[in-house]
Amino acid sequence: MTIRCAVLDDYQGVALTTADWSPIAEAVEVTSHQQHFRSQDELVAAIGDCEIVVVMRERTPFPAALFARLPRLRLLITSGMRNASIDLAAARAHGVTVCGTASSSTPPVELTWALILGLARNLTTENAALRSGGPWQSTIGADLSGRRLGLLGLGKIGSRVAAVGRAFGMDVVAWSRNLTADRCDQAGVQLASSLPELLTTSDFVSVHLVLGDRTRGLISAPELDLMKRSAYLVNTSRAAIVDRNALVAALSQGRIAGAGLDVFETEPLPDDDVLRTLPNVLATPHLGYVTQSNYRTYFTEAVADIAAFLAGTPIRTLADG
Repeated sequence: MTIRCAVLDDYQGVALTTADWSPIAEAVEVTSHQQHFRSQDELVAAIGDCEIVVVMRERTPFPAALFARLPRLRLLITSGMRNASIDLAAARAHGVTVCGTASSSTPPVELTWALILGLARNLTTENAALRSGGPWQSTIGADLSGRRLGLLGLGKIGSRVAAVGRAFGMDVVAWSRNLTADRCDQAGVQLASSLPELLTTSDFVSVHLVLGDRTRGLISAPELDLMKRSAYLVNTSRAAIVDRNALVAALSQGRIAGAGLDVFETEPLPDDDVLRTLPNVLATPHLGYVTQSNYRTYFTEAVADIAAFLAGTPIRTLADG
């Protein structure tokens, strides 16, 4: 009997061509779904007969209630080795093995700088004016050299963002609850004495923290009020680290200069969401990890995960935390 496998949220329709699926072709029938299933009922109807499901990051959550509705599911593969939207305890309780893949931190670093540069030089405004016959030069760019870049988090991504900031001649500072002066010295940046100190002095603030109980809502109205009116906030990490309503209010009232956003609490972002219309928002549809090299890694290793599972020796299994 053929084993069925579903690949979810293959937005670009490239999952089956980015990797070589032939090693499992005789045993597994693979179906790619480009559309995002907005309701659990739609999702169950589409994949209820599948023993294997491949998910792309956190595009489709797998809570306990969903595992209960998928009795045939035996293997769940996620791109990357961390996926907060999968209930691992529920997976174990339902006899589902959860595996992951490698994921490069380079693409999110690059997108972070695309957003910073786009905001600083008003690229969308100037490009739209050039294409439509609008005014020739209507904005004045914000300098990077000599300005302060404040990083919330100095891990794999944050430290590489810092290196680019230094190359631009920026004064780079960093803060997180457990960050040490030694770690900052290794990265060539200053340790901010506190979150308020970082926010009040930075011209660009970029978020590179893992979402958890201590970071959820870390940046809310009081924190945004500390920022300069000329400052920009960039978030390519997780949306819930920044309070959405507080950010919308700050942007609408001009209390900060703008925001570069690649992550949203509801994805895809609803058509009528105000973040689509605010002129001081530069937003991308969660593209931080979406590059050719990462996709090759994700799907190539997903095939390897499936082959190993079928052989009875699953690899790259996810653990809690």
